[in-house]
Amino acid sequence: MSVIYGINAAVEAVRAHPERIERISVERGLRNPRVGEIILEARQKRVRVSFEERAWLDRKADGERHQGIICHIAEADTLDAEEVLAGAKSPGLLAVLDGIEDPHNLGAIIRSAEASGLDGVFIPKNRSAGLSPSVVKASAGAAAHAKIARIGNTAQFIESLKKKGYWIFGLEAGAGKTIWEADLTVPAAFVLGGEGKGIHRLVKEKCDFLVSLPIYGNVSSFNVSVAAGIAFYEALRQRGLAKGSSE
Repeated sequence: MSVIYGINAAVEAVRAHPERIERISVERGLRNPRVGEIILEARQKRVRVSFEERAWLDRKADGERHQGIICHIAEADTLDAEEVLAGAKSPGLLAVLDGIEDPHNLGAIIRSAEASGLDGVFIPKNRSAGLSPSVVKASAGAAAHAKIARIGNTAQFIESLKKKGYWIFGLEAGAGKTIWEADLTVPAAFVLGGEGKGIHRLVKEKCDFLVSLPIYGNVSSFNVSVAAGIAFYEALRQRGLAKGSSE
């Protein structure tokens, strides 16, 4: 059992998976309309609600900003990799994460992936952050909806994607080919490397293309979660899907 905290994460948990919530704990005496709405919806869905002192919530949230509400819940579900691939739309669009160890970066990538409608996010079982409460919090509830699978050997998994017709694009700072020059209308999987180290050598060798995001300022690279969002939406733009729901 894990703890997730914050208003956005609590809203998504109650709406998406109320059956997985053991209890919601709210700061005693808190006056917040959004928290009141969460309490009402939780009770309608027969989720137990308790009221606790702020110091107790601080301990349970491990010092993180919880906004007066935490949920006792199982960590976000993961799916079988083959199940995720079987449900992919055509042409598929995937993200393969190679050593993302910072929970906030992982959560932000999951949020971008869910927002842009990716068919799957694949996270290695080793050398990677897990779906901890910090990750769920950083995803602002998106972890409850994203199609996430854990995989074993990343290089071997990439080989299996190639056999299914996917082209593999590794995001690499300084790569000679920019993402704007890549054809992302094909079934595509983006490989995103860890903070600082980038994509591991053996994984990089499995990529069909290494592509970069052009840098026009003085910094040398983007944060990996920012790079992921840009890459996902460039694929949508090329596929003519970038208009989204605003029209």
